[in-house]
Amino acid sequence: MLSDALKQQIQGAYRQFLDSKSLRPRLGQRLMIAHIARVLGGIKRNQDHKRSGGDHLCVVEAGTGTGKTLAYALAAIPIARECDKTLVIATATVALQEQILQRDLPDILQHSGLSFTLSLSKGRRRYLCLSKLDQILSGGDAATLPLYPDERSAAPDNSALALYTRFADTLASGHWDGDRDNWDSVLPEEQWQRVTTDHAQCSGRRCSHVKQCSFFKARESMAQAEVVVANHDLVLADLALGGGAILPPPEECIYIFDEAHHLPDKVINHFSANFRLGASERWLEQAERSIAPILAIPAMQKSLRGQFDSLLNLLVAAREALNPLRPILVELLEGAVERQGNKQLRFEEGRVPERLAERARELRVAFAALVQHCEAMSDTLQDGLDKGTLEQRRDELEQWLGDVSAMRFRCQNMLALWQSYASDSRTEKPPIARWLTLVDAGQGLRDMELNSSPILAAKTLQSSLWSRCYGAVLTSATLTALGSFKRFSMRAGLYEDASFEVVPSPFNHADAGQLHVPAMSCDAGDAQAHTDALIEMLPQLLDKAAGSLVLFASRKQLNAVYEGVPLSLRSLILAQGELPKHDILRQHRERLDAGKGSVIFGLASFAEGVDLPGKYCSHVVIAKIPFAVPEDPVEEALAEWISANNGNPFMEITVPDAAVRLIQASGRLLRSESDRGKISILDRRIVTRQYGRKMLDSMPPYQQVIE
Repeated sequence: MLSDALKQQIQGAYRQFLDSKSLRPRLGQRLMIAHIARVLGGIKRNQDHKRSGGDHLCVVEAGTGTGKTLAYALAAIPIARECDKTLVIATATVALQEQILQRDLPDILQHSGLSFTLSLSKGRRRYLCLSKLDQILSGGDAATLPLYPDERSAAPDNSALALYTRFADTLASGHWDGDRDNWDSVLPEEQWQRVTTDHAQCSGRRCSHVKQCSFFKARESMAQAEVVVANHDLVLADLALGGGAILPPPEECIYIFDEAHHLPDKVINHFSANFRLGASERWLEQAERSIAPILAIPAMQKSLRGQFDSLLNLLVAAREALNPLRPILVELLEGAVERQGNKQLRFEEGRVPERLAERARELRVAFAALVQHCEAMSDTLQDGLDKGTLEQRRDELEQWLGDVSAMRFRCQNMLALWQSYASDSRTEKPPIARWLTLVDAGQGLRDMELNSSPILAAKTLQSSLWSRCYGAVLTSATLTALGSFKRFSMRAGLYEDASFEVVPSPFNHADAGQLHVPAMSCDAGDAQAHTDALIEMLPQLLDKAAGSLVLFASRKQLNAVYEGVPLSLRSLILAQGELPKHDILRQHRERLDAGKGSVIFGLASFAEGVDLPGKYCSHVVIAKIPFAVPEDPVEEALAEWISANNGNPFMEITVPDAAVRLIQASGRLLRSESDRGKISILDRRIVTRQYGRKMLDSMPPYQQVIE
């Protein structure tokens, strides 16, 4: 139970924040604070502050304008401190991460009376690697072996060397901390990649530069913080390393997942595996070539030379084991179909053809041997650094340790794919999605790529996170579909004892907005007729003096409508694809600030995360119910599995997913309590189909005008 002292602290902090900023309490915000506090405060724990039971997952759907950050921060920070846990706030987007770190949490610190220490957690690649910088400035290159094929370009030119010298001087003077985001100008990606690293290449505490290392300084600062702001990807990267490698261990954390509707898809992407044949062959050849000069060093201990020699032999064996793979993949691609511009073959029920599975079993052995040998070599090199057991220069040992660690990481990724393709798919429930694609490899080249992916994030989240963490809050404006949490709960693997809550929006939708479904003579399923109807209707529907957002389900229709409307309207349109997204939004705002009208034609990326308050968007037009294109192999495999279990994938996946996207799209209209406007849905299936009626019923309670 939540103690009276904690209740008073949370309530007092909320009152003080509102009074300090002359704000009124919001019902949804108050309910959200109470719900989170009740769940987190009710977690059973033992004398060591370890969780001793379930009931530790809290799910809250809260619409735009609720003030979610304030609600979860005020509820969770005092409880995390009381339980001696780190509060990890993870977002899906960089924009929200920066807003929380730079605006929301400092605001809470200033006005709530709560006191807490705060830190930002980033991956190694956001920080300068002093070892690589030192190697470049001393005349060497920053790495002997690139982690991925073709990663390395030519030697740094004079402008790059001048930049690296500035890095060193600015670090030495204390005017820069080595964080890429704190540099005074935008850094070209190629130049930055030379002087940064990741966990696979970093030699960690054994590095001679560790005391001055920007990343480890940031890690030490984070270790002392009570609140850590991260992102979903960083949390998942930590879990993939066993938990506690980047962030505190899950058992010592209370997690807040903001924009939580993204989490299941992030997990699927993060725990998938892929293998490109041509790229991997080139990388193995590069790896072999990188070892030759090492073996040519005369003053090397015999045992270490033997390990490098064995590594070279294993690399050659792995590359040669790939030779029989190419004709198998070429033959399989003869049965592939064109999908999103690439030839693709999905293996039904995840079952790999026997000749490919047999090759996968042999490759699993070859790459497992490579990984095992790299691990043994890493131990040898680490002992050489720690205990002085090797008579080599320290800088050489550090370089080799980084290279061998990078090699192990890349081979582990390859091994994960071969382990998946060699496994017995009949024992997998749910099955793993597996497919082969002929992909564009750049410079006019094509490559063959094998893929493997879970179709649900449920098992991974349960085993890696939910079963281990002290507590977690998942929140977003769109967690329900058709009025139920069932879809999200299935995808996220939430336990039955999880606590679910929908808090009311601060918006008076019925007064603020109208949902309009105009009369149309065609069905949106008839693509050409529907496009012709949009070309005819939009000039009458859109106010040419206002700010409008028109959302399309396909680029093909967007382009056709843009080309088809009269020039008087086309001159007002900013179409996605012609300009970068941020330029479209900037020009749109500038036009309206100048008293002109403007219309954005956008696709899915404009239906979520776009903030156009007030005059910048008074009309949202949704051209078509946003059903997903049925070409994603993971979604196809999920639908196949549901069908095999006597389910209806259209009603269980397609319709709920589209309903969520529809709500997200409509959410572009009201961004504050003072906003007013209109939503038009130009798809009669929303009223003529039973599933459409269900979608309509799940929409926010706008005033509905159905013609």
